Amino acid sequence: MAAGSLLTLLDDIATVLDDVALMTKVAAKKSAAMADDVSAMTKVAAQKTAGVLGDDLALNAQQVTGVRADRELPVVWAVAKGSLVNKAILVPAALFISAFAPWAVTPLLMVGGAFLCFEGCEKLAHKFLHSAHEDEAEHESHAKASANPAVDMAAFEKDKVKGAVRTDFILSAEIIAITLGAVAGAPFAQQVAVLVGIAVLMTLGVYGLVAGIVKLDDLGLWLSGRASSAARALGRGIVAAAPWLMKGLSVAGTAAMFLVGGGIVVHGVPALHHAVEAAGQAAVTWPLGGLWAVVLPHVLNALAGMAVGAVVLAAWTLLGRLRGR
Repeated sequence: MAAGSLLTLLDDIATVLDDVALMTKVAAKKSAAMADDVSAMTKVAAQKTAGVLGDDLALNAQQVTGVRADRELPVVWAVAKGSLVNKAILVPAALFISAFAPWAVTPLLMVGGAFLCFEGCEKLAHKFLHSAHEDEAEHESHAKASANPAVDMAAFEKDKVKGAVRTDFILSAEIIAITLGAVAGAPFAQQVAVLVGIAVLMTLGVYGLVAGIVKLDDLGLWLSGRASSAARALGRGIVAAAPWLMKGLSVAGTAAMFLVGGGIVVHGVPALHHAVEAAGQAAVTWPLGGLWAVVLPHVLNALAGMAVGAVVLAAWTLLGRLRGR
């Protein structure tokens, strides 16, 4: 649905550009052609990045779980600003690397993918790496801070925001890399226009939806107080479903780390990438083969991501213990 909304918006933009070109008739057929090219390439890039959008949405929505209700939107806004800064760094960096060191794109993406896998494994292994006493102390500290009006929650939540922005950087890098690949043969000015357009639209789309998701419980409470019995019933349903939705997003966010991170790493190893593709093609002969042909490559990417994350986590944990000696 999010990707569809983005594509609808892109169609609207393309229509406006066409109308402007027709109405102005300023001696710039080249400019009109360029606008059409940018619109067409932006649509293609948006379609290619739509798959990442769902993972991006799940990851970022689960980043604000556990935040005090009146701090939810400020946290989302802080992460959204960080995301724009990420893209302001990534767009020129991607253009520079593509022009002068295209060989570096895949290794850099693989490092980012391995980091996402590491974060996913760290979440899964949290209860083994941290004692219940540590978790209880952290929860108590957060509860006291939330209840104390004198505490600067923006400063207290700084680590959560930093973590979300760090994760966004990897996902944004993949979106920018996919977009750059879609417009690689275009003139430089069109590449810049498409990259900037996708960066802005993806940020608005993801964090606009995240803001809506985290405020669903408030919408439910508001509807619960309406005069209409249908509105009250809908409000109660939303309030009851909101905690389950956030838990589901937390699980989906962790899974997305392995799907995206594993997919990046697998794509960067040609032999592994071809093996995954071959497995997907072979699955067509299975019962419900069409379904397996779509699902199996993602499962294999996720398993590869878990393996990579486990190796990185083990190395990081060992390094930390060696430093502590």
